[in-house]
Amino acid sequence: MAPETEKHVPRRQARGTQRRDTIVSAAAELILRDGPSSVTHRSVAAQADVPLAATTYYFSGLDDLLAAAGQRIVRDWADRAQAIGHAVADAVADGGVDALSTRSRALLLVDAVLPPGDHGELLGFYEHVVSAGRSPVLATAFAQGRGELDVVVDDLLAQLGIRFSAVLLIAVVDGAAVTALCEGRDVRDLAVDCVTELLGTA
Repeated sequence: MAPETEKHVPRRQARGTQRRDTIVSAAAELILRDGPSSVTHRSVAAQADVPLAATTYYFSGLDDLLAAAGQRIVRDWADRAQAIGHAVADAVADGGVDALSTRSRALLLVDAVLPPGDHGELLGFYEHVVSAGRSPVLATAFAQGRGELDVVVDDLLAQLGIRFSAVLLIAVVDGAAVTALCEGRDVRDLAVDCVTELLGTA
């Protein structure tokens, strides 16, 4: 009986890990769609399609769940930037980066930093990310995870031969996004314009 029990432990652990991951993803989706205040054990359970008890089984409390969701959001940003970085690394190896125009480089950088989506999705994203500052736990998770994003973006900048920092790039893109959203302009177009100008002065 003992070997049989041992054989099933990893499978149960894998199911538990998968369920916890599903709950974290659901909480992250709620934060980005409806804001941090929408995250309750009941709303997350409904979003994840899991029993309510699961949200308290895997997390010590709502703050623990919010922290995990915040880390997931920042990790997703870093993963997107890293995917673009891998594509740029391949282009560097093939000698194709040198042929990129300044605007093409700016477009790559904006795509690495700006979330995907249309105007409405970007508006919701920035509304809810800013409102995360009202949640000390979520703000701390974002601040801690931001270091990972900065490292990935710094690597991308280095591959493109650009000397300014990830902190400056992200500030410019975020500033352009907020300006465009306030004025009803195209977010990506303004962000690319701003980064193109920044590249011209670097």
